[in-house]
Amino acid sequence: MISGHYQHRLGEFQLDACFELPATGITALFGPSGCGKTTLLRCIAGLQQADYGQFSLGGQCWQDQNQCMPSWQRPIGYVFQEAGLFPHLSVAGNLRYGYRRIAVEERRITLEEAVEATGIGHLLARRPAHLSGGERQRVALARALLTSPRMLLCDEPLAALDHQAKEQLMGYLQQVVDEFRLPCLYVTHAPHEVARLASHLLLLQQGRVLASGVPAQLLTRLDLPLSQRHDAESLLQGVVAEQQAGFGLSRVRCDDIDLFLPQLQHRNGSPVRVQILARDVSLTLERPRDSSILNILPCQIDALHNNGQTYALVRLNLGSQQLLARITQLSAWQLALQPGQQVFAQIKGVALV
Repeated sequence: MISGHYQHRLGEFQLDACFELPATGITALFGPSGCGKTTLLRCIAGLQQADYGQFSLGGQCWQDQNQCMPSWQRPIGYVFQEAGLFPHLSVAGNLRYGYRRIAVEERRITLEEAVEATGIGHLLARRPAHLSGGERQRVALARALLTSPRMLLCDEPLAALDHQAKEQLMGYLQQVVDEFRLPCLYVTHAPHEVARLASHLLLLQQGRVLASGVPAQLLTRLDLPLSQRHDAESLLQGVVAEQQAGFGLSRVRCDDIDLFLPQLQHRNGSPVRVQILARDVSLTLERPRDSSILNILPCQIDALHNNGQTYALVRLNLGSQQLLARITQLSAWQLALQPGQQVFAQIKGVALV
């Protein structure tokens, strides 16, 4: 378990964040710019001296009223927005620079393991000036691993990368976290990164923790700002059940419901995470006939939210999972929608994350 409580004032901004997080997987620190994500991460790293701080990882206390472990003693790997590599050293030189400063008996990750996990073996002889942005960040990730950390801290490491480089680095980060069983606190304000990476979500607003939990559950909570976004979404957990190569489709099983997606490069039985935008879900009281929409799912209305403007949000129970639909208030009124009602969700767009 990761637990902490930090209070700190910066001018008019007041951080007061108390949290308990799982010591496994990737926890996304998510919220709008200026909500305190980076400040909280720097407090955890010991780079920001908070007015009040408590922190422990797996029962080991790093900070409380009686002690404060200095940043250089905290067993963390920190990946910043900018790689910060030494320009006069090769990639191999950058990696060895910090690695040599870790006592031999404390090295839990070898140079070879870090290079293999981040896919940078072909870059070792290059200087940073001859690396792409994505390559520099992969070197920075490998460098963080070579501190043999007990936890990774990532502060928007994809911010300066293009889409392809972001997708590639997210894959490497997920692989690193899984392979070395490292908990990771990951600062982002990008919903796609939360959907792709996070196994836990810490939602911040104006310096305080607004909610903490599994992303799929928080994304569909109608009392949180996540569901009010124009790109509000649902995440469904499923398993690849069948490849229908003749139609270029894959069938994914989510509880007792089947979803059809463009053909996936996954083996049958592989677990997948499916993203559905709320604006791509429409509702009908009866199953449509002769429709071109493939994904028409029976579900039950769990809750409705009317924001007093054009749209209404409808949370739907889909087996043990939840689906969010955004429809007009007029449509909700015409259909006389109410909690407990059985409806059919028509899904126009489904994506794998």
